[in-house]
Amino acid sequence: MSRYTGSTWKKSRHLSFSILETGDELKKRAYGPGQHGQDRKRKPSEYGSQLAEKQKLRNYYGISEKQFRRLFVMAKKDKTTVTGLAFFRILESRLDNLVYRMGFARTRAASRQLVNHGHVLVNGKKVDIASYLCNVGDVISFKETSPLKVVKESVEGKPTIPGFVTVEAEKFSGVFARLPERNELPKDINEAQIIEYYNRLL
Repeated sequence: MSRYTGSTWKKSRHLSFSILETGDELKKRAYGPGQHGQDRKRKPSEYGSQLAEKQKLRNYYGISEKQFRRLFVMAKKDKTTVTGLAFFRILESRLDNLVYRMGFARTRAASRQLVNHGHVLVNGKKVDIASYLCNVGDVISFKETSPLKVVKESVEGKPTIPGFVTVEAEKFSGVFARLPERNELPKDINEAQIIEYYNRLL
């Protein structure tokens, strides 16, 4: 499946879930898009609920179905951590996500663009693959001595930084300090339903 390039607000309203984490998409019209958006009151089936949870999480991180499924299979093979948390941790360790979490981009789409255009370094080496999985302790910085205007503007906006990363804003650098805990991750996602969804297929 190709990457979705349409309206993020429309997708958020369809899923009744704020993909951008701001809640702005649902403030004005907290119902589905389109002419009949307010009329869709039928309770979804069990499968429909599982599919919706999967779509919410996949769109939240902005990745393709093929990548999403591959990462789920990786998480399922982890015998030391429950599958749901292992899956979240893998998703959070993606380079594009960490650039976003450190406040160097206002959206994951913007952070993905920074990575793909070769502006980001991991441990001093250029990495231009947004799906690159970082390890705890990895240092993320920028190729330019003076980072791009969009990076500076994002940092100056003083975004909320989660506890599993540390950031030196003045140096435009950060460290993936530790793996995140479940209470630091999206609370509106029921990962058990996502696991049940993929258990039907795998």
